[in-house]
Amino acid sequence: MRDKYVSPFTDFGFKRLFGTEVNKDLLQDFLNELLKGEEEPIRELTFLKNEQLGRSEFDRNAVYDIYCENEKGEKFIVEIQKAKQKFFKDRSIFYSTFPIQDQAIKGANWNFELKAVYTVGILDFVFDEDEGPEADPKQYMYKARLVDEYSGKVFFDKLKYIYLALPKFRKTEEELETRFDKWLYILKNLPNFESLPPKLEERIFERFFRQAEIAQFTPEEHASYQDSLKVARDLNNVVETALEEAREEARKQGRDEGLEEGRQQGRQQGLKKGLEQGIEQGTKRATLLIAKEMKKKGIADKTIAELTGLSLEEIGRLEE
Repeated sequence: MRDKYVSPFTDFGFKRLFGTEVNKDLLQDFLNELLKGEEEPIRELTFLKNEQLGRSEFDRNAVYDIYCENEKGEKFIVEIQKAKQKFFKDRSIFYSTFPIQDQAIKGANWNFELKAVYTVGILDFVFDEDEGPEADPKQYMYKARLVDEYSGKVFFDKLKYIYLALPKFRKTEEELETRFDKWLYILKNLPNFESLPPKLEERIFERFFRQAEIAQFTPEEHASYQDSLKVARDLNNVVETALEEAREEARKQGRDEGLEEGRQQGRQQGLKKGLEQGIEQGTKRATLLIAKEMKKKGIADKTIAELTGLSLEEIGRLEE
């Protein structure tokens, strides 16, 4: 069966749902729920150019999924991220420097006063440091500001980084309590729905689901979505193929080493027992090689442990 609703973890899907003038109210409601109780409600959003150019030909550029500002001139970078990146946090910090520099006023009269810059990352992965046994399995939201280490108080409150790790949001429809819960539930599960769930029957979500319905797309929109979906699938396929090749190479190496070791032990202890032990040890080597390749690809230690059966301690020693 084909999906009824667009995936928000595609470039086309995310920008259609949150990055167009006609759906600006959806983004505004999401951000207001995200910042509820901490900031004044956003009353108006204006989309800005999402490509930020460096100041010289030698500077790197930044391209945001969505870049906008509210009526007070505060800037918002909103990003969707499907695949884990080794330096994702670094990239977020780098991107946030462009809205800061853009606020500089030409001439000698500027006093360096800045408007707040918000970076919001909606992630389909979990940070590596939050996959260990000591991590809080229920923490799916991360909010960071510049804080004084001595007092623990906020030192500078105009740079705000918010990350939402959706795999750690595990509430069911019956467990949804707040409107923000409902937004996260939708973003995580949208392609799996066949219709609007009863608990989400609110005006804003009804409109969201209408905009997400693939059957309502024009032929051009449908083609663009399929292209975007293909890019996402190809990315996943590249990763899976690389991992499978690493597994196959490890199997071959492990099997050959295991058989050879089995022959040597068989001469001393009996062929049958030696082969069994050798193959078992070869399989262990193969598993370690697979784990090592997975680690090189940036796959989290906890996931490697679940897939290979190795302990976190064994996986941690792979880099030693």
